[in-house]
Amino acid sequence: MTLDRLTDLQPDAGEVETAELAVTDDVLVKCFALGPDAELSPHEHGDSTNVFHVLQGTVTVIQDDEEEAVDAPGVVLHERGVVHGARNDTDEVVVFTASLCPLPS
Repeated sequence: MTLDRLTDLQPDAGEVETAELAVTDDVLVKCFALGPDAELSPHEHGDSTNVFHVLQGTVTVIQDDEEEAVDAPGVVLHERGVVHGARNDTDEVVVFTASLCPLPS
């Protein structure tokens, strides 16, 4: 999937749609589209760094016990082992990529 095909992701309210953009032996780049009121549940990657690139809209980024609204274009770094997630508190679809490196073994 290329970035010009992101319009193919059209989640309804409360839904999350995903697509893998790049997968190699040491990195994964995945696209997330969150409909209104949708959430990517908080989780962590103990051995990997995760970076969100906000491409469309405003996503509420959860990091440990803190939350921050990040507008496109925006970048959020999640260090290894940091609990993180995302939520759409708007009425529009929000789109971001998540890059994970290195891939967990």
